[in-house]
Amino acid sequence: MTVKQLRAFLAVAHTLSFAQACERLHLSQSALSLTIKALEEGLGGRLFSRTTRAVSLTPEGEALLPLARRLLADWDNAEDELRQRFTLQQGRVALASMPSFAGNLLPAVLRTFSDRYPSISVTVHDVINEQVMEMVRDGQVEIGIAFEPEPSMPLSFTPLYSDRFVAVVPADSPLASEAEVAWEALLGQPFITLQRPSTVRFMLEETLRQRGRALSVQYESHQLATVGRMVASGLGVSAVPALCRAQMLELGACCVALRDPVIERPVGILTKPGHELSVAAQAIADTLRAAGAYPGEGRHRQTIDLDQQKRLAVLKRRLT
Repeated sequence: MTVKQLRAFLAVAHTLSFAQACERLHLSQSALSLTIKALEEGLGGRLFSRTTRAVSLTPEGEALLPLARRLLADWDNAEDELRQRFTLQQGRVALASMPSFAGNLLPAVLRTFSDRYPSISVTVHDVINEQVMEMVRDGQVEIGIAFEPEPSMPLSFTPLYSDRFVAVVPADSPLASEAEVAWEALLGQPFITLQRPSTVRFMLEETLRQRGRALSVQYESHQLATVGRMVASGLGVSAVPALCRAQMLELGACCVALRDPVIERPVGILTKPGHELSVAAQAIADTLRAAGAYPGEGRHRQTIDLDQQKRLAVLKRRLT
């Protein structure tokens, strides 16, 4: 059975008149008769009893009638749903993002996306960098946001901006008043960082190892928020991607530009090679790219308003 045949069958069944069905379908009587004949031949028997005066349904035609209605309703609903998806009037998309991006920059991007496409639902998996890559690779999500993967990882990467690590120090630390902090000074303090297998931890250790230095960790945690709290409480210092700056300030810590060495790595969109994105996922990817280098968080802005940091940090400590 074809959709055309079912529509012809329903038109005749509803009107019990070939002439009226022809008007409804904008078909000639010969074309309609051929369509019904082809349907009957395909099914193996007559669906209508026809006399010179009347048309009626056979028992088999009566049995087909509710089935044909349901089949065409499902067909029309499927067409409508896909049309809405293609025009971004309906749909759902899942993405994975490393927590530092998900908790700091992603909400503003999603707000822009939501204002533009209010009917699209978005599921965000805020997982560590390694899990972002795994979820994209395994097809659990369409797009991921993470640091640039190693060449051996079978993923497509579209850079958004380059993130540079900054030092995180207590508000009352002498380092908080510096314009820049060298790693040598930072490593002289108790160090707090994320637990392995965090990409942030790996980048710190690998860069320092290449410089002949070791990262001696005093405290470690799975969550950046915990790291920030520990630093704000005066337990030690840390180093995090610059995109976490606002989060660290809210937690009561201060951020200072880092040098000798500078640790920098691109952040971007991960997709599965050869996999075409859904219209909704492509719209999110376009929104991310349109956000550009994220003014105030991008590759060149390393100066920090230290007075503002101190005020925020002191206020946060008083409130807690």
